[in-house]
Amino acid sequence: MRVNYSVQAPARRGSSEKTVPTIKVTGPAKCGRRTKALAKRLNRGDIAVIDHEDLDSVAAQMLVEKAISGVVNLHSSISGRYPNRGPSILLQAGIPLLDIVLPELMDTILDGARIDIEGNQLSVDGAPAALGELQTYEIVEQKLLDSRENLDAELRRFAENTLHYASIELTQLLSPVVPPSTSKKIQDKHALIVVRGEGYKRDLEIIAGYIKDKRPVLIAVDGGADALLEMGLKPDVIIGDMDSVSDEALRSGAEVVVHTYMDGRQSPGEDRIREMGIRYEVFPVPGTSEDAAMLFAFEHGAGLIVAVGTHTNLYDYLDKGRRGMASTMLVRMRIGSKLVDARGVSKLYTRYSLAFPLALIAISALLLVGIVILKSDAVRSWLMLLYNSIRIWALELKNQ
Repeated sequence: MRVNYSVQAPARRGSSEKTVPTIKVTGPAKCGRRTKALAKRLNRGDIAVIDHEDLDSVAAQMLVEKAISGVVNLHSSISGRYPNRGPSILLQAGIPLLDIVLPELMDTILDGARIDIEGNQLSVDGAPAALGELQTYEIVEQKLLDSRENLDAELRRFAENTLHYASIELTQLLSPVVPPSTSKKIQDKHALIVVRGEGYKRDLEIIAGYIKDKRPVLIAVDGGADALLEMGLKPDVIIGDMDSVSDEALRSGAEVVVHTYMDGRQSPGEDRIREMGIRYEVFPVPGTSEDAAMLFAFEHGAGLIVAVGTHTNLYDYLDKGRRGMASTMLVRMRIGSKLVDARGVSKLYTRYSLAFPLALIAISALLLVGIVILKSDAVRSWLMLLYNSIRIWALELKNQ
């Protein structure tokens, strides 16, 4: 691998100075049309070849964690539909990003082929392959500014779609739901639902004390199971379509619940689970897998449902590729006050919340005693007598 990365930061507004891309990166190719699945196969120094329109923050962070040398995207990393943060995350980590809108190129690049990115030029095994656009701070900033102008129209479409599907899914989601049975005791207990969304690692670190003390039932949504394993925790239940969870997590001993479609169609990863010989249950409910996980915990009588990394806003859902959040809105309405966001738990629950004020009280008491001692002649005389006695005893011990 050879890297020579130098991309200037954006010029100040009003300045005539422009960003000049001067970059040379070489490394072995790893290709995949699904970025999050590809991330599992990446090694340090690889160059990821992806086909990902509007690169989202979660996928970008997964690439950063693999310490790769560069990314070639065969789609527009920022289409202008909304201001997605993925490209900014890559650049902040010092990872070059070259956009080449040529999806068919994926079929001509083999894993392990030598990739060279030099400015806007892509070469494969030493032969020029295509010209693209190297994403610099300046280019990304301008694209994000342009995309914010489209946000109002995107929000309108998103809201209309949400209301449309809410009217369709309302009866299904508000009627009684019968979840698959489980051997885990959830009734009246806390349930922690972990989704591999933006900031999930930080959220898990914040509530580490809560997990240790309360020992909630750990319900992972797809790749959330791997997030728990990375923290040394074993998921109790894994729910999802099973297309982004590792074999290791599936074999961890957790109960597996496959989220299927209401019309009887199976999930993308159901064949995989069957081929692995893993026993599983199916849960046909509308909405996302994280919606299914919340309904699973709620219908099994969880006393409190704590969510980590879930999708809750417009940017989250546009990153996820969904055009509305009808199911999430209805599920959250159904669960009501039983649902707590992980970022709120750090303020509501602090294991050592009394430690600091108690320490201050102790220090104040010691200072008060010290002041009394210094102001009292009798106490000072007694301390002087004690000091002289110890000194005489030490001298006698030394002369023996």
